[in-house]
Amino acid sequence: MIDLADPIRRVITENNPDGKSYISEDALITNIKVVPERPGYRVSNIWRTTESPALINAPDSIHEHIGVLPPKNGNVFRVIDYPPEPKDAAELKRQQDATFGALYPDAGHELGPHDHPGMHITETVDYAVVLAGEMTAILETEETVLKTGDILIQRGTNHAWANRSGQAARILFILLDGKY
Repeated sequence: MIDLADPIRRVITENNPDGKSYISEDALITNIKVVPERPGYRVSNIWRTTESPALINAPDSIHEHIGVLPPKNGNVFRVIDYPPEPKDAAELKRQQDATFGALYPDAGHELGPHDHPGMHITETVDYAVVLAGEMTAILETEETVLKTGDILIQRGTNHAWANRSGQAARILFILLDGKY
């Protein structure tokens, strides 16, 4: 069972000059972003690549990452902890606006009158794996509840995430730069 209070550990491997594999880093994630207006929401950016195919020996550049989108022709790997969504619609909108304003200004966040305030679109292919808890994936015409172990492949669609479970949830995301 995942304890969402526990920090995330990142282990990185490399090959030494003799071609032998070894662990070059074993440490807790330090690239963590929070939004004070949304207590319990935590983004742990873990790794990114800046080209495809990825340069295997590229230096770690995740601390340079800003926004939601991966680098052009690259990807970004992150884990997001979601607190339960507030029931009050005004508070939900305030929290979502703060999140997009502080962390994701590069996401297409234009809302219609009946949209969930977290609706956004990115020109990416996203792999989302529910590690703990449950989340509702909201699309323009329908929604579905994802539980621990479920995987969603989001392909450049307008979408939002809602944690309506009353318990914290954790999702692993890998975003790949895409095109239409």
